[in-house]
Amino acid sequence: MSGPLEREPAPVALVLVSHSRGLAQGAVELAEQMAPGVLLLAAGGMQDGGLGTSYETVEAALLEATQDGRSAVVLTDLGSAVLTAESVLELLDEDVAARVRLADAPFVEGAVAAAVTAHGGADLAGVLASAEHAGSTFGGAAAAPVPQEAVDADDGVLRATAVLRNPLGLHARPAAVVARMLAQYDAKVRVNGANAASVLELMKLGAKQGVELRIESEGPQAAQARDALVSAVEGGFGEV
Repeated sequence: MSGPLEREPAPVALVLVSHSRGLAQGAVELAEQMAPGVLLLAAGGMQDGGLGTSYETVEAALLEATQDGRSAVVLTDLGSAVLTAESVLELLDEDVAARVRLADAPFVEGAVAAAVTAHGGADLAGVLASAEHAGSTFGGAAAAPVPQEAVDADDGVLRATAVLRNPLGLHARPAAVVARMLAQYDAKVRVNGANAASVLELMKLGAKQGVELRIESEGPQAAQARDALVSAVEGGFGEV
């Protein structure tokens, strides 16, 4: 439900197509926690509640997602869900279909990454890219951060450190808070070598309570982004 203080949904919505109604609804519930400003629609299961994908269910979700000129990114769980989504897209009005993209992305990770990016106001291409990038985020070992002593102090990068206070560490909620917060700044920010604009890369750090976070920021609004992040970390993201 919308309240008087809630903003309008982001310009890009997400449609999650699964063979299971429960799986689709669960993925929507998870992504909503990360990105409350995004319209997320579950299109799971057959109309009778059984397993499978329903043309009518997917079509209804896509029509709702693209109302009021919104664009939409579709994520699917298994191959036949892709076929159902493609069938719907083929018969949609051209002006609607032109605002929809089918992502080649992991279902849950892609939904979370895309939702956070959409919450920041990204366009259709940006949200799609975020979803598809999620497929490689956990594909291998994390890139080793550059040793602090090897970094030139005059390279234009602003630095700070802050100790993580959250009892559960840098888990999904604070990681999403960081990614959403930094989207408003014209700056590139890294935390312990990870891209701070990616909720999945932040979660991959596995940072626990008491860990010192090394923050590096560059760009026109580097100082503002760095200071905002330090303040959020020191404030425990509202959890402590």
